[in-house]
Amino acid sequence: MPLPEHGMSKDEIVEALRAKRARDARWQDGRTFGMVYDGGPGVHEVAEAAALLYLHENALNTLAFPSLGEIQSEVVGACAALFNGDTAAGFMTSGGTESILMAVKAARERGRAERDVTEPEMVVPESAHAAFHKAAHYFGVKVHKVKVRDDWRADVDAMAAHVNDRTVLVVGSAPQYPQGVIDPIPDLARLARSVGASMHVDACMGGFVLPFMEMNGEPLPPWDFRVDGVTTISADIHKLGYAPKGASVILHRTKELRRYQTFVFDDWLGGFYASPNMQGTRPGLPMATAWAVMHHLGLDGYKRLTRITIETARKMVAGVRAIDGLTVLGEPQAHLVAIAADPGSDLDVDVFAVGDALMRRGWFHDRQAPPDTLHSTVSAGNAPVIDEYLADLAACVEEVLGTRSADRSTNYATLE
Repeated sequence: MPLPEHGMSKDEIVEALRAKRARDARWQDGRTFGMVYDGGPGVHEVAEAAALLYLHENALNTLAFPSLGEIQSEVVGACAALFNGDTAAGFMTSGGTESILMAVKAARERGRAERDVTEPEMVVPESAHAAFHKAAHYFGVKVHKVKVRDDWRADVDAMAAHVNDRTVLVVGSAPQYPQGVIDPIPDLARLARSVGASMHVDACMGGFVLPFMEMNGEPLPPWDFRVDGVTTISADIHKLGYAPKGASVILHRTKELRRYQTFVFDDWLGGFYASPNMQGTRPGLPMATAWAVMHHLGLDGYKRLTRITIETARKMVAGVRAIDGLTVLGEPQAHLVAIAADPGSDLDVDVFAVGDALMRRGWFHDRQAPPDTLHSTVSAGNAPVIDEYLADLAACVEEVLGTRSADRSTNYATLE
């Protein structure tokens, strides 16, 4: 499509964009279990005001924009406190994938510098996010992918069989994305320490849920910097931190470990160059909106939203298990729910056909496999409509009994 011969007016632009959005997932109505998370109208107003202030600013050089340097430092410091990292240091990134990329890159550099590892390897459970495999591809790190236990958690004994003197990184998740369970982080950290490797906790989904669950009195297994041997943690502010996309953090246990993340180059006619991220230019808007939302909500706001989220997730789990033909995989520990056909039921239910029927009613889930599941990331924005959802879910199961969706795709992707 070529550019128009004559420029469009603001009203024409807005109308055209609104038309394009007509088929998008309806997250504003609470009918989307993933991708966008709604903290409510007050959060929207604060984020939009901050966005206008930082629409054009660039965090490539924080000497030019010292406010963005302050924003990054304060966001990272707040996250370090949440994750019990008294000495932790880090950077903001564009999202969980970039945070994971930087964790793998830092582990590779640390292994090379401290242990002379020239053929780096990492050991991950099969539940670890696909971004670890992306990072391995980018940075030349061999991956050992290990099957999980029957409860969907990382199998530490099986992973130990792949740890050796070339291992630079061991990975666990809190919680892992597919079934929402927390990996045995202390055991994985001991495994990493046994060879001097780094240990990364992927808390991209849990970083802005688990701390507030604890503050609300919920018992949880240890997962953060209180665990000896955890060297890096990733957490997404644009998920259950309720900030607009894309804002995440990568935290290192110490400033000394953080230095392995930064790329430095001083042999250029343009002068000294240093960058902690995959990006060079970094938009100030996501950084400012993350800071704004975090400070608007505060601990009380996050505890309130987390309480609503967890109550809604538990209501979903109980409601799904009450529908003949469906089940929830594992025992979700926070806000992630994987809905599957119940193998113990006499009913012939194809969960993808159920998902298609839900989509026709305006509900959006991501698909997963194996096994075939509908994935739900529950947030506070889903609470007002969860009863309507469960009623529609039961109706959709009855509607598609004995049928099978021809579309077996599980795309979590941008492809053309």
